[in-house]
Parts: sequence; C-alpha cells; structure tokens
Amino acid sequence: MKVLHVDSAASWRGGQNQVLLTALGMAARGHDVTIACRRGGVLETRARAAALTVHALPFRGDLSPSAALGLRRVLRRLRPDAVMLHDPHALSAGVLAGRSGARRMGVRRVDFALRGPLSRLKYRACDVVVAVSGAIAAVLERERLPAERIRVVYEGVPARPPMPGGVEALRALGLPQTAEVVGNVAALTGHKDHATLLEAAALVVPRRPEARFVIVGEGERRPELEARTRALGLAERVVFAGFRDDVDRLLPAFDVFCLTSHLEGLGTSLLDAMCFARPVVATAAGGIPEAVVDGVTGRVVPVRDAGALADAIVDVLSDAKRREAMGRAGRQRFLERFTADRMVEETLRVLDAA
Repeated sequence: MKVLHVDSAASWRGGQNQVLLTALGMAARGHDVTIACRRGGVLETRARAAALTVHALPFRGDLSPSAALGLRRVLRRLRPDAVMLHDPHALSAGVLAGRSGARRMGVRRVDFALRGPLSRLKYRACDVVVAVSGAIAAVLERERLPAERIRVVYEGVPARPPMPGGVEALRALGLPQTAEVVGNVAALTGHKDHATLLEAAALVVPRRPEARFVIVGEGERRPELEARTRALGLAERVVFAGFRDDVDRLLPAFDVFCLTSHLEGLGTSLLDAMCFARPVVATAAGGIPEAVVDGVTGRVVPVRDAGALADAIVDVLSDAKRREAMGRAGRQRFLERFTADRMVEETLRVLDAA
C-alpha cells in the first residue's frame, strides 16, 4: 500500500512522535510511505534522519493555501492509495487539496469539542476517522459524525524492557539519593494542568518530606508555573527539567508517574511510564481511564482536585510492595493494548477496510 502521512506541526510533541512511529512501522512492513510536513519543523528533520521520503510544505495556520497547493502537487505526483491527515491543520490542507483517488483518513488525538461547522465538515469529508481513545470517539459522535466512519485505534509506543537505572540522570538534576520522585512528562500548556500538580505537591510534602517533583517539558506556561512554585515554597522540591530527548533515562527512576491533564486524548507519556513498569497517578480526563486502571495499575482521580491528587500520590508512595505490583500490572496492560506494533497493525486494518 502507498500511504502519505500529513502533519502540520512545527514542534515535537506526542502527536508527531505517533506520526513517525506509524510511518516507520508501515515502512518496516513493506509499505511505500511518504511524510508531508511543515518545512523546517522537527518532524521533517527526524523523518529525514530515519531515511523516510519527506515533502516539506509551507504550513501556516488552519487555512494555508500554499500548503494545500503543495499537498495537491504531492498527491498528483505520488498517487497514494491512502492519505492519513494527523492534525486539524493537515486535515484542512488535505480537504482543500482534493482526493486524487486516495482514501482519506482523519486522525483525532484530542478530546476537545470540534470548533464549529467547518471542523465538522472537515471530518465528514474523510472516509474514516481514527480516534485514539474511546473518549475521543464519544466526542466525535456527539458532534454528529457518522458512527460507522469512526474507529478507535489506541496510540502506542515502542515496547522496551523495564530497565533499572535513571538515578544518575536524576542526580544530575540535583535530587538527593533519598528522594521519592514523582515525575511528570508533558508540554507546559494549560490543558496539561500543571497548576493542580503544584497545588498537590504543596499538600504532599508535609506528609512525605522526601518527596521531590520532576517536571519534564517546555511550553508557554513555564514562567507562571515557576513563579507559582516559588509562591508555594516549593523551589527546593520541584525541578523543571525542560524538554529532554533522554526521557527513557529518567522514567525508570520515577517512583510514581503523574499526569494531571483536565483534557487529554490518551497521553503517550503515561504509556511510556507503563512500559517501564512505573505506577501512574493520573486524572480521569479523556482516554486516561482507558489506560490506567484505578487501584490496579495506579490511581485515577477527578480533574482539578489537588486534594484527591495529593492523597493518591501519598497512597502510592507509602507502600513500596503495592507500588511495584501496580508497575508490573501497568506493564502487562501496556504490552496487551498500547504498543506501537499493535497501533500500526490496527491502523493498517482500518485503512484496508476504508
């Protein structure tokens, strides 16, 4: 099958990693794969480094005529069997560019409501829409997209052994050897709700004096979050580690992985944590409860509830044997449902049937 993947983002976040993993997985299975992405973006660099065929396009916002025209030329030249449109701006360009005979798959990774009639029309123009969680599928159905065109394919990450380690990376961040480490990996944006994580940290520290919080990621909210950390008296307890390309070195050393989003499609960082057999404390946002089983692989708490979040973190930190059991159960659930190989296979089945 000849497949064209289209993504408009300039930066590198979970969605772009999913695009690259899907493209690489399809190529490894013998399919003819091409990526069309933003010129100068991180995905372009990483896809070229992975020896994939790349067409760089001038994406600029939602309605970008130059990107749509460029995509039309790519479609006419390649004549793919299927086009995967991985984000809303890519979807706009794909609809404007026309079909060229290709099956059109839209991908929805966020559980936000669609933004008006135009967004609904874009998704209705697809032969099939893949939702990366059941929660997102429910949002699309509420937006009156035809249920028969919606398929759930969970996001996935590569399966790696639950290796020990990470201590050296944590020590480099200045954490003491006795620290109980609560880790978070997420872009510093509003819907990831780090503010609630900081409020919970202020409640955890008096109860678990050795607790330290490591926040990995960058974003527009960093200055206000750092200011809030100081205001809460947590400057010695919270480390903002910034964007890291060695998260696999840090994750094994987290005693607890914590994700506090109030909107979330699924959360690939928590899948990474489950892969490394880390217990997860997370909010009941979007598709998170589809991955994390409360009391089995971690704890699930209401969104924007710092008290409940703090109680759950303390609960998991307080019992080492239970924490290890949760981590093992999480890894098993990951291997059964959330690997990149499974995601690629299911995506190909959807494309075949579209």
